[in-house]
Amino acid sequence: MNRLNVKALAIAGGVLWGIYMLCIGWSSWLVGWGSAFVAAMSSVYIGFRPTLLGGIIGAVWGFLDGAVAGAIIAWVYNAVAKEK
Repeated sequence: MNRLNVKALAIAGGVLWGIYMLCIGWSSWLVGWGSAFVAAMSSVYIGFRPTLLGGIIGAVWGFLDGAVAGAIIAWVYNAVAKEK
């Protein structure tokens, strides 16, 4: 059975979630899409708002959050899926 690379999945999860948070923050700022999601996530991510800077702050928080989640997922997978 193959093992997951914890570092690679952490970086991938961080990049994907960071880009998503940036896009949703800016789309809420520019056209109003995702405003309810931004409002909900702003209670978790300090500084995340539907503004230019708020989207960047959300991307940083998203990268950190996604990286931690990716590392935990890979670590749990590797612990459960042991070699036979």
